[in-house]
Amino acid sequence: QVQLVESGGGLVQTGGSLRLSCVASGRTFSTVAMAWFRQAPGKEREFVAFIRWGDGTTTYTDSVKGRFTISRDNAKNTMYLQMSSLKPEDAAVYYCAASTIPCSGDRCYRALIWYQSWGQGTQVTVSS
Repeated sequence: QVQLVESGGGLVQTGGSLRLSCVASGRTFSTVAMAWFRQAPGKEREFVAFIRWGDGTTTYTDSVKGRFTISRDNAKNTMYLQMSSLKPEDAAVYYCAASTIPCSGDRCYRALIWYQSWGQGTQVTVSS
């Protein structure tokens, strides 16, 4: 099992930036991909971005392309989400997730069920 702890959330004005971090511990050697999801009040949890742990390839949901950057530091077992040009609709609880199941394409890594480990979430609030 992999344990995940997020940090870096907070209150920011529209157009501002935040960097989220997710530190992984435990059986991290089995991780093949990690992702960020978010959940706004009254809405379902949705995919934001994922990164393959081995080669670092990334995929984003359309609404954050060009504004968010996912990255990882293998030596620190840490994943990041740099968020820029934040909008009120980006406000949500952001969760990091880890998967030990390889996927040849991208579709599976966009799905919540593909992930076995989840963090507790960090709140991002964007004021207009």
